[in-house]
Amino acid sequence: MNPARTFDYRALFDLSGRVALVVGGGSGIGQASAEALAAFGAHVVCADVHAGDAEGVAARIRAASGKATHATVDVRSTDSVEALVGGVEQEFGRLDVLLTTPAVNLRKRLLDYTDEEFDRVIELNLKGTFRVARAAARVMIKRKSGSIILMSSMRAVNVEPGQSIYAATKAGIGQMTRGLAVELGPLGVRVNALAPGIVATPLTRPITSNPAWNEAYARHCALGRWAEPEEMAGPVVFLASDASSYLTATTLFADAGWTAMDGRFEPALAPAAKSI
Repeated sequence: MNPARTFDYRALFDLSGRVALVVGGGSGIGQASAEALAAFGAHVVCADVHAGDAEGVAARIRAASGKATHATVDVRSTDSVEALVGGVEQEFGRLDVLLTTPAVNLRKRLLDYTDEEFDRVIELNLKGTFRVARAAARVMIKRKSGSIILMSSMRAVNVEPGQSIYAATKAGIGQMTRGLAVELGPLGVRVNALAPGIVATPLTRPITSNPAWNEAYARHCALGRWAEPEEMAGPVVFLASDASSYLTATTLFADAGWTAMDGRFEPALAPAAKSI
């Protein structure tokens, strides 16, 4: 019998010495993830289109004895994205983790969408994600290491009326994740996606502020409730860290069983057979 190898399992989630860029880090899932990555030792660059929000989150991290700086970025602009990532590389000489979250959801039935509205959703959700991933990957491959985390959604596989275009972007991000992972794997860079379910963020406020709509969504998932943004931070830290070192090209669903549920009606079941 071979002796067991000595392995420090507690170090799997340690991000000390690593640089993590969180795009969309000024609120919601991005904010919670930025704070969590810093709590596990990373120096976090919190970037957002709203400069004040990014600055506030970075200050909050530093107040909790973490390491953080802030930056402004608009993922609809290639120049803005390239300047952000180039600045990170220039300041730190490396980029170990990328999380990008910005998205918009324009709830309209497909036949009512205008070309301009379609372009707006695609431009931010899909092309914005592409811009950030491309820029980060170009830095990571220089050191042959890194973890890229893209933001998909349970809507990538489960859609309702009024969400067709948003869902299409999230499904596209899932395939982009797989393609990037295949291309970047030989260069030492992992690419995965996180697909949240219903999370109480500024994006979903129109739903959570409507009691009937809020309750209907809560009933649809197996846990019977909405997630808080902080509940997405654990999966993000996992995907960023060595705990997921053999994971790439995967979409991790953190949806409380939403995509496993079949409708909202719970039928009566036959009584269990008596044991003999």
